[in-house]
Amino acid sequence: MVRFSNEPIEPGQVFNLINTDTAGSVLFHFAVVKSHGVKAGITHHIEYRACGDVEENLRQIATKLREKWQLTDVLLLRRQGIVAAGEIASLVAVSAPGSEAAFSACRHGLARLKKMPTICKTEH
Repeated sequence: MVRFSNEPIEPGQVFNLINTDTAGSVLFHFAVVKSHGVKAGITHHIEYRACGDVEENLRQIATKLREKWQLTDVLLLRRQGIVAAGEIASLVAVSAPGSEAAFSACRHGLARLKKMPTICKTEH
């Protein structure tokens, strides 16, 4: 499942969104907006907006993860709009029969999300 939405990402609800039936390992990575951004000074919020087909880009990332590792499921969520410091901006979640595949796929998925050309962000 992939989603680009204005809705907050709720940690307590995402476990139910990923298939765990045959998984021995389920891994979640929540990216949070930090108050000290790349630029000097304090970041109060980041505005995320689409600069292309975000959900198609997310689907491509999910497909690549499934092709490279034996995974039970992949869940990629990205926020759009204004996301305040301390709030969750994105989620990479994978389930797999073993932890090695889960950790590798999650790490790779996170790296791909950070470089998405279809999302533009502005720090405020």
